[in-house]
Amino acid sequence: MPNPKWRHSKQRKRKRRTHYKAETPQLTTCKTTGATHIMHHAHWYDGALYYKGNVVIQGAAKESAEA
Repeated sequence: MPNPKWRHSKQRKRKRRTHYKAETPQLTTCKTTGATHIMHHAHWYDGALYYKGNVVIQGAAKESAEA
């Protein structure tokens, strides 16, 4: 296996590996809720967790206050 003749610093290695992560995240609007969220990520809306327009985790039921 080829090895480098001189040692490269950790900082040099990390600089080479990081420039793909410098872009801003892509946002989209959910067709079901209308909320703006990061693409391919689940998002909370009114106490429920949504992913691809479907409820993944149901929120707690809201009780009406009778006074």
